Amino acid sequence: MEKFDRFRKEAPVFEYKSFTISETEDTIEIDYVFSIVGVADFHPGWSFPRPEGFSVKNDSAFERLAFSLGMAEAISYWKAACSPTMLVECGNLDEEQIQWWKKLYFLGLAEFFYVNGISTDIDSFIDIKCTGHINCTSETKRTPLTGCLVPIGGGKDSALTLETLTNAGISCSCYSINKRNSITGTVLAAGLPENRLITAKRRFDRSLVELNSKGYLNGHTPFSSVVAFSAEITAFINRLKYIVLSNEDSANESTVAGQDVNHQYSKSFEFEKDFHSYEEKYLRTGIYYFSFLRPLSEFQIAKMFVSHEKYLPVFRSCNLGSKVSPDIWCCECPKCLFVCLILSPFLSPSKLRSVFGKYLLDEENMLNYFIELIGQSEHKPFECVGSIDEVNLAVTLAIRKYEANAMPLPLLFREYKERELYHPESIDAINASYCIRYSKENLLPEEFETILKKEMERLL
Repeated sequence: MEKFDRFRKEAPVFEYKSFTISETEDTIEIDYVFSIVGVADFHPGWSFPRPEGFSVKNDSAFERLAFSLGMAEAISYWKAACSPTMLVECGNLDEEQIQWWKKLYFLGLAEFFYVNGISTDIDSFIDIKCTGHINCTSETKRTPLTGCLVPIGGGKDSALTLETLTNAGISCSCYSINKRNSITGTVLAAGLPENRLITAKRRFDRSLVELNSKGYLNGHTPFSSVVAFSAEITAFINRLKYIVLSNEDSANESTVAGQDVNHQYSKSFEFEKDFHSYEEKYLRTGIYYFSFLRPLSEFQIAKMFVSHEKYLPVFRSCNLGSKVSPDIWCCECPKCLFVCLILSPFLSPSKLRSVFGKYLLDEENMLNYFIELIGQSEHKPFECVGSIDEVNLAVTLAIRKYEANAMPLPLLFREYKERELYHPESIDAINASYCIRYSKENLLPEEFETILKKEMERLL
């Protein structure tokens, strides 16, 4: 809290100074300028593949999209000093929009505030003032929207979405920010050619890393909001009707019990609804943003995913491992352990070992993460992991399977039994209820709801 107060006094103003749109033969470029006044200037940017013959010159809709992506990007740089005032010098927001962005910043940075010991509130943590306007003359005449854009992260969720939609005959293009082997592997495993993957390049300003090394504030930001706005740009450029996310019902659970501190806030249904409304009222492109897997839990997704074994060698869900080339399972983080646990009722020990390269259930360095994931700690790991209840369901089912087949229990499962958490007597009823769960808190269009329910019936 001391650093938070000091930096706010030393750097009272953050400026969103400008965004510049340019075109090359093959790309559409957006360059941003942010400034913590008196401390540092930042020049991040984006590069989007440009379809042949397409131009965004003098297109007011694209300018709205580019400006909005900048507002989402600014969070990463603003948080270094948490300046109490943000001056938006290159665009205009009405009061409702300002409140929309304040909500995203505040709830999206809840983990950042929690980890850094910052006590603040949504009314006072930032004052957004607009001094500029988006200057544009006309909007380009466009062809009708059609088809889907499916953001691919390389994990099991987006693989399941892509597999289900393509099998149902839905025309899908894929989207990624930068390119990794697991993303390309997922697209190819789905039977799509590599040119169906549209890759945007994000240029992060490393000056922020230098500030962090000097002691300025650092921590988690709502990156999925950046995915949302950049996917909106990609769908707009390519005239795609739907942005089909793969966020699930489990993402709504708070990471810290009893508090609004959700590592996955920008994957939550609350954000999904907010973004959907913002698109309809302010971006006005006609693109429909929703999550295909929103009605389901991580447990259901895992059970459905393993039926598509072709993805097991290529999928990766490890954030640390994604920073390595080629991307790997690091086998040292809670995300790796969670995926292993949620798959453990459905895959044999040998298959788990082949997926991760290690038998994580027998690794001592996973013990503390295991305790957090099963709800025996103050909070869940600050990672994109499922709910405590479904982790306990998966562990109980896996232990019962191991014992029924006279297989030795690995370290983590022995720990579970020693804590007297293993209660198999009621697990069949819990499992049955989980398998048919279908959250009504979703934005699926009727066509997609029909596809998902048919796939559930087939696999579950």
